[in-house]
Amino acid sequence: MAHVQKKIKFFYYLKSYARILFAKGSKPSYFAALKSKLSPTDLEKIQTRVAYYNKVHHAFSLPHDATQVRDLLHPVTPKSYFFDTYEYAQYFDPQYPLTWVFGDVITVPKVPSIVKSRPISDGADNANSVVMNLDKVRHFRFVTNDKPFLQKKNMLIGRAGVYQKHRIEFFEKYFNHPLCDLGQVNKAEGRPELWYKPKISVSEHLEYKFVLSLQGNDVATNLKWIMSSNSIAVTPKPTYETWFMEGTLVGGKHFIEIKSDYSDLEAQLQYYLAHPDECQTIIQNAHAHCQQFFNPAVEDVCSMMVLEQYFANSRATGKNI
Repeated sequence: MAHVQKKIKFFYYLKSYARILFAKGSKPSYFAALKSKLSPTDLEKIQTRVAYYNKVHHAFSLPHDATQVRDLLHPVTPKSYFFDTYEYAQYFDPQYPLTWVFGDVITVPKVPSIVKSRPISDGADNANSVVMNLDKVRHFRFVTNDKPFLQKKNMLIGRAGVYQKHRIEFFEKYFNHPLCDLGQVNKAEGRPELWYKPKISVSEHLEYKFVLSLQGNDVATNLKWIMSSNSIAVTPKPTYETWFMEGTLVGGKHFIEIKSDYSDLEAQLQYYLAHPDECQTIIQNAHAHCQQFFNPAVEDVCSMMVLEQYFANSRATGKNI
């Protein structure tokens, strides 16, 4: 049976509060020690990712009343965003100015700010959105020990909270389709009662070859664990991205891409059912994309270097920790 790597929230919050209560201030030697354990190839890949997450490559000024690193010591809801930012901000001067926009962000802030999500852009239109791995206790889950693709059911499985217009439209089109097993896990007035089905586990999802992955308020939360499994994500081209770098994903290479109006869903499912070799290639590519997030030391250094660049430019000194 497939196993989902999942952090236990109790221990996550316990560790996060302990980090705040026993804050020790800047520890540049720890950052240097982490970097020294990584190969030149690892560091080169990290630098590429840092440039992707933080597109601000020039000096900038923040308002005089901007929040500072030390303000992260007083978390408010959503607390996980404060915890995940402070995990790395603790290695910098507590008086450094730092702005953030926490939650499901789909617009670009007016000043460079730490965010979990941002609109995808090929250029610098989203540069003020400096991405970090936030709310990762919920979003960053991966699958191990999944059964082979060919042993799975020839259907698309989809369980989701159906709140947004685009999700409602999908259910209206495909709820009764013979290639789909869909269920709305939230109860809502004005929707067909037959849409409602109870939640199922990730392992139960992975009994199927194809898993529906529609964006919600920002990104599709389930895309990460689907791509680490031996099932394939079915989704329109993403329009928002997070630390997972959804903007680098390619339809037909990392996932099965369907049109934004969903009109080609049946044709796409039929095509890939008839071409299992192409499905195996997509799964291999998806696994390769996920692999870059598995090394804790790489993730730590990458996160600290994103902040290092942010602080260097906001202070216009270029000083590293």
